[in-house]
Amino acid sequence: MKCPYCGKNRSKVIDTRLTDDNLAVRRRRECEDCKRRYTTYEKADVTPIFVIKKNGTRERFNIDKIKIGLIKACEKRPVSAEKIETLAADIERNIYNSSAQEIYSQKIGELVMEGLRDLDSVAYVRFASVHRDFSSLDVMEEEIKRIKERANQKD
Repeated sequence: MKCPYCGKNRSKVIDTRLTDDNLAVRRRRECEDCKRRYTTYEKADVTPIFVIKKNGTRERFNIDKIKIGLIKACEKRPVSAEKIETLAADIERNIYNSSAQEIYSQKIGELVMEGLRDLDSVAYVRFASVHRDFSSLDVMEEEIKRIKERANQKD
């Protein structure tokens, strides 16, 4: 491993741990030449997944976009950052486990809504109103009725 300070290739590993999400290995290293310490992360190299957007363009899957959407939907709601991270990780795992190399953005939106439906009904409606592009208040009211019926069935 090349030292980011002096550029030499001689270093030793001082500490090795899994990251909090168990998706990477964190290694604390010390350069044997300049004695400075630095951290490296080792992560599995996976085949990239491409998202097919509504307009037909393709872009690399980016979990940060899902996290941003979840944070916006859950804004000012009693949903912890930990729950948002967990949901995002579950969605990402679901996408990678599908073994498909391409996924439609609509499918990702459905996965997000599925997770939000159980997490927070207001956040779900917020996200759904953007994802499904409700054309009128009547359509939105119908969706809210479905959510209420579902909640009553759980009770």
